[in-house]
Amino acid sequence: MHVSSGDSSPPKPTGFVSLVGAGPGDPGLLTMKAHALLGAADAVVYDALVNPRILHDGGVRAGAELHDVGKRGGSRSTPQDEITALLVRLAREGKRVVRLKGGDPFVFGRGSEEAQALAAAGVTFEIVPGVTAGVAAPAYAGIPVTHRGLASAVTFVTGHEDPAKSESDVDWASLARAGGTLVLYMGVKRLPGIVAALSKAGLSGDTPAAVVEWGTWPRQRTVCATLAGIVDAARDAKVTAPSITIVGQVARLRDEIAWFDRRPLSGRRIIVTRARAQASDLAARLTELGADVIEAPAIMIEAANPAPIRAALERLAEYQWVLFTSQNAVEIAWDILRAAGGDARRFAGVRVGAVGQATARALLARGIAADVIPARSTAEGLADALRDRPDVRGARVLFVKAEGAGDTLPDTLGRVGAAVDQVVAYRTVADASGARAAREALEAGSVDAITFTSASTVRFFVDAGGSADVVGEARVITMGPVTSAAARSLGFAVHAEAATATIDALVDAVVVGLR
Repeated sequence: MHVSSGDSSPPKPTGFVSLVGAGPGDPGLLTMKAHALLGAADAVVYDALVNPRILHDGGVRAGAELHDVGKRGGSRSTPQDEITALLVRLAREGKRVVRLKGGDPFVFGRGSEEAQALAAAGVTFEIVPGVTAGVAAPAYAGIPVTHRGLASAVTFVTGHEDPAKSESDVDWASLARAGGTLVLYMGVKRLPGIVAALSKAGLSGDTPAAVVEWGTWPRQRTVCATLAGIVDAARDAKVTAPSITIVGQVARLRDEIAWFDRRPLSGRRIIVTRARAQASDLAARLTELGADVIEAPAIMIEAANPAPIRAALERLAEYQWVLFTSQNAVEIAWDILRAAGGDARRFAGVRVGAVGQATARALLARGIAADVIPARSTAEGLADALRDRPDVRGARVLFVKAEGAGDTLPDTLGRVGAAVDQVVAYRTVADASGARAAREALEAGSVDAITFTSASTVRFFVDAGGSADVVGEARVITMGPVTSAAARSLGFAVHAEAATATIDALVDAVVVGLR
């Protein structure tokens, strides 16, 4: 006889919430644990001050739900009870949830309130600390919050507290007497009252002070003055939230150790029109030098019919050379090869040519070392590097290329007796939304430079309504003579040109072009 043990339905999935600090803005300050959690999350609930690059540049798992619950001054904000209700609902649906909060969730971030609500609802959770703005923003401004001989203590205070209230949670008089460094979070609107309260309590008006706006973001600005003058200085500079205010002797060290805003491209806004899949390296390099990068791709990479490449790769043993026109060609051909069960061993006995260093690196990442890399990163340069080689004469060559690529390489090799089979791996098509974003940023008048990495990026930008008139005073920086010629033919003045068709050379050209 069988005795039922009760309900035989499958158990409900158990959700989990991670309250994660995203840091103050710079994606590089995201912790390794936070990055790993974002890569595994089913849902991400994020605040307004979370840098969009953290969400959209590969950190979040593809297919994860994104919930914007940011609180923004001057517009509708998501009430806190709605945020906690959302976290509970998502967890009860069995989802792995990342609650992504700017800075550290437990430093003026209401993370503890959300933890209390989760605990009360019986939801399992964890806390993942983040780099707090009160330490990071001053550091990026060249202001240590402690320094031997100047400040052995630091006090963090919320600037939302009104010093004029009859019953304040902050004892401003004690803070004025305490010495050390005073760091005020989110206190721009309250700054006049805070300064008045500190001054009334006896803190000298000569005390150094600074306000750091958008700390650790490319748009970071720092305003320095004395306590007596900081309100006027911040007002004259039109400082807005988010900002951190530092009061104390450490603020005078900025003149000596400031670094973030002394980089070659600090404060410069630069548009990158390269296809999104390839734009990250260029954007990262420009950001490292201080630029505020606007990724507005004018083109997209679209894979071609895979059948011809698949057939050619199955006959690799028949070729003496395989040539790749770009890293896109490498990536697409490799994916087709792997899908068919092949790997780098298929290239045994075949010589490989890469049109440039980026293409060669893409090959090497897959275990294939290029035999020839031309000094000039163009198809013409690769043709020049190959045509005098005795092992090319009479050879059978496979050329994996982009649709619309010129005939210079196959024609040059054909004249020395090589038989060149050409297969199209991909085509470039217009990205109207990216080109439109570039045009809108330029029309707003806040852009210092726009980069074009190929003739097609220029053409598609113009097709989307861009023009030399739209570019206005922004500098036009190009990658190589072919791109420059295309830009000039469409009416653009080219201010700087990369010496070679590489990211490093383009970055160097941007620095030179914006001097």
